[in-house]
Amino acid sequence: MRILKLIWKELLIVLRDPRSRISIILPPIIQLFVFSFAATLDVKNATIGVLNRDNGEQSIELLQRFIGSPLFKNIVYLKAVEEIPSFLDEQKGLLVVSLDEQFSRNLDADKPAVVQLLCDGRKSNTTQILSGYATEIIQTYNRDYAAKARIKQQNAVLAPRTWFNPNIIYLWYNIPCLVATLSMLTCLVVTAQSVAREREMGTFDQLLVSPLSPVEILIGKIVPGILIGAGEGMLMWAAGTLLLGVPFTGSILLFLLSLIVFVTSISGVGLFISSLSATQQQAMLGTFVFMLPSVLLSGFATPIENMPDWLQPFTFLFPMRYMLILCKGLFLKNISTGIVLSQIWPMLIISFFTVSIAALFFRRRIQ
Repeated sequence: MRILKLIWKELLIVLRDPRSRISIILPPIIQLFVFSFAATLDVKNATIGVLNRDNGEQSIELLQRFIGSPLFKNIVYLKAVEEIPSFLDEQKGLLVVSLDEQFSRNLDADKPAVVQLLCDGRKSNTTQILSGYATEIIQTYNRDYAAKARIKQQNAVLAPRTWFNPNIIYLWYNIPCLVATLSMLTCLVVTAQSVAREREMGTFDQLLVSPLSPVEILIGKIVPGILIGAGEGMLMWAAGTLLLGVPFTGSILLFLLSLIVFVTSISGVGLFISSLSATQQQAMLGTFVFMLPSVLLSGFATPIENMPDWLQPFTFLFPMRYMLILCKGLFLKNISTGIVLSQIWPMLIISFFTVSIAALFFRRRIQ
């Protein structure tokens, strides 16, 4: 009963304070929408340069396909090869499509016709995607021209199929990742500031002389963060599925179980940060110190397989790695209970160690 009262008191402190209430509910919702549409790898409305030194029928038809594509917003017509370096150096565009004087003539003579793509390597990921778009347009034109000219081609045709996200909608990938990221951030903020707030307000000493034991105080500080973090995750889930239209194919109960285990492991880290911090400002700084490597090593921004071999084992220490697998799997793949449990048990081990270490430091600070 005393633990429940302490938990209720912690929840009231957070929810009754207008600033805390707004900081917990409003920023994650805003971040969900902003990151969903701003932090995307889709390339749209790009500016490209076009240099057509041929001006034949075939070259004009090919370039018309670039002009008519919704992927390219602005088409800048270059007059000479000498304009290409300044166009890319001054970042007027990311890609230049160059056709030489022999393009149409070579096609009419059934000879290979070369299309040169010049990319800005300073934005390697974006230009790689743009290059893929341009290559697809050129290949489509090549097939159409071959069919029109009755040129015999190879019978082998590449027919790609994308599982779980057939239209390759980046939002479907981004939202599950943001659910895990924002719930982790909320749980960290709540638990990291709990003890630091008590010290700043001068009520921590009153808590120590209360009938509550150190274990009861520890539970009372951890549980509110778990409840708020899990509630935030479910709120993000509802916003992603109902407002943004991201499909959820798995079990809600398994998702809730995964979320609770995940925020439990995070709450231990938050309480550890709070035990070391004398002020809420220090606790907030410690929160972001943990957040940065946790997100970078989780596989959210870049695949873990692309990281150096010596760095990959460190990713197993962060619960975010496992939660991303569960979120994407439950949202898009309808993964089985066995797969869910295979990702939950490492988080349980991490939860045990984080909570135990937090309890050890917490007991040392109150003695």
